[in-house]
Parts: sequence; structure tokens; C-alpha cells
Amino acid sequence: MLVLGGLNAPASALPEDAAPASATAGCSQPAGLGTGNHTITSGGQSRTFRLDVPAGYDPSRQYRLVVGLHWWHGTSQDVVNQGFYGLKPLASNSTIFVAPQGIDNAWPNTNGRDVTFVDDVLRTLDSAFCIDTGQRFATGFSYGGGMSNALACARADVFRAVAVLNGAQLSGCAGGTQPVAYLGSHGVTDSVLNISQGRALRDRFLRNNGCQAQQAPEPAAGSGTHTKTSYTCRDGYPVVWIANDSDHQWDARDRGQSQSHVPGEIWRFFTSLTSTTPTPTGACTATYRTVNSWPGGFQGEVTVRAGEAPTTTWSVSWRSSGERVDQVWNGTATSQGDQVVVRNAAENGRLAAGGTTTFGLLGSGTSPAPALTCTSS
Repeated sequence: MLVLGGLNAPASALPEDAAPASATAGCSQPAGLGTGNHTITSGGQSRTFRLDVPAGYDPSRQYRLVVGLHWWHGTSQDVVNQGFYGLKPLASNSTIFVAPQGIDNAWPNTNGRDVTFVDDVLRTLDSAFCIDTGQRFATGFSYGGGMSNALACARADVFRAVAVLNGAQLSGCAGGTQPVAYLGSHGVTDSVLNISQGRALRDRFLRNNGCQAQQAPEPAAGSGTHTKTSYTCRDGYPVVWIANDSDHQWDARDRGQSQSHVPGEIWRFFTSLTSTTPTPTGACTATYRTVNSWPGGFQGEVTVRAGEAPTTTWSVSWRSSGERVDQVWNGTATSQGDQVVVRNAAENGRLAAGGTTTFGLLGSGTSPAPALTCTSS
């Protein structure tokens, strides 16, 4: 069975080519939490995170939020000790930083539990602080990089961008079809997670973000240098790839340099992005309607419409709130945690510009009114 539910509706009207970004409930209220360690309940378990509130926090100002995810056997305190991967010294009190703590110092994201934990942390921070919802970012190294990738896959509608440092697909990738601004950094001689694993993560978002194919040169082992490739992608969804002559380390540095170039590259990438994310030109749309309902069940139908360009494939995703789906036809459905994705069937992926197709579903419970996200290629 799959779980079906609804996304939050836009809080305010924006131009048709932009997704909403808004302030949180904590605006104009005194800070609800202070710098330090905090505990919440997530998925029935006690979970902790470390919070760093900017000096002189002003509740009338919307702040950027950066989530820093630790490596395997690391801790949230280690992230703090590393200056949130070197970003805090660059932030000049413009940013709230948070470092969640993984169970057993890892991020297996079993049944989506770690994505749900991050959701719960964000809800806690949204009620406690004034945060620009279009300026949420995530970064992490190694296992933390894998978890950052999982957030890019499952929460592309929540995070403006991610920076994956020597990562691999270690924490799953529920969804994984929506565009999100993406920076990857990896060592060409990484002896723990081969650079090919980092390239695979990058390539997913090259596809999702509609990037043009191009060569991405990488430095030779022993060269003591790094290379940076900035891809040409859909407006608002850049992809940057940094290959370093280094092993398994997040703070790679060129020969003769005392400081790493990686934090500066991440910070420039994050701060270059506007709060509102343009909808990709030609993207598809999806609408839901209840065909029939009865006590304890319902039948629904989703119409998928191509945008200005034809499609070869499409997918529709939404977030659950407890309803259950027992059957889907004219599509293939998967779920992890509260994220549900329906991809086209073999016969209905190709749509002409403006063309439509439908898929149906049968469910248990009360018929939902989900807000759907449609992506196509």
C-alpha cells in the first residue's frame, strides 16, 4: 500500500514563473530557542540537534537556514567544531545553522525516518525563528553527503539547494525527479567513496535540472589542483561540480594553500540563489479530482498536462498525511516515508506540448485534496 496526502498550499500569490517563498510563524516573535543542544520527538524517538543562532538575532528579519549533516561516526558537535563545513565564518550573522544528530552517528534513513526527523527539526525552527522559506540549504560530508542527497531527492520543494561533499547514495533517494540547485565536490583519489559515486549523484540532477551536456574536466592525481564545472541548466536550478586532487576529505585544498577552497565555493553558490525558484520552462502540471467516495474509501484521478515542450517521461509527487492508496493504474507508484511518486506507464510518457493523460487510484480513508508537483523530461 502507498500513503497519500497533501502538500502545503502556497501562502501568497507570486508570478506564474515562480514558486512561493515566505516568512515563517516565528517572525516578529522573540527567538523561541537559543544556541545549544535541543531535543524533540520524531517518529516516536527522542532525537537531538545542535542549533547556532546568529548574534543580535532580529525577529523582524528573515534569515537564511543551513542544515549541516555529520559524517559516519561523526556528531552534530563535530559539525559545529568544523564551523558548519567552514560556512559559519562566512555568514556574518546572516544565517541560522543547525546540525541534526543521526541515530548511532549515521544516516541510514530507514523507512524515511531521517528525512522525517529533518522535517520535524524544520517545523520546530519555523515556529521559533523568522526564516526565509526560500533560503533553506543542506550540506554534509560522506554519510552526511548521502543524507544531503536524500533531502535533495525527497524535499526539493523545501530546500533551495544542497552541497554534497564526497557523498554517495547511502541514505536512499525517495522521489528524486524534481529539480533542485546542486553542488557536488569530490576527491579524484577518494579511497572511501569513489568519485564515480559522486558523479552518479550529480548526473541525476543534471537530468532533473535540464542541464546541457558538457565536458567536466577533473585534475590528475598528484596535480595538487582542483577543477570547477558550472553547467548551463534551467533558470534557477544551477549545477556545479568541483573535482579535487584529494582523498576522502571535505576541506580539500590545492598544493601550497593553507585554506580549503570548498567553503567559499559553497557559500558563493548558496548566496547566489534567489528566494523564489522559477518553474522550469515547459514543465508539466498535474491536477487531482475525486471521482467517487464512500465511507472508508475513495477513487481519484490525476490529469497530467505537458507544458510548452513535449515530454518523454513525467512523474507526479506529493506528500502524505495518512490516507492510503491500494491501487494505481496508468502509472507506476512508489513511496518512502511520506513521499509518494507516480511515474508514467510505458504507454503514456510521451505527450505533445499541451497534451494530457490521466492515471487513476483507489484508496482507503477520506478522499484527500493533495497539491501535486509534476516534473517532466
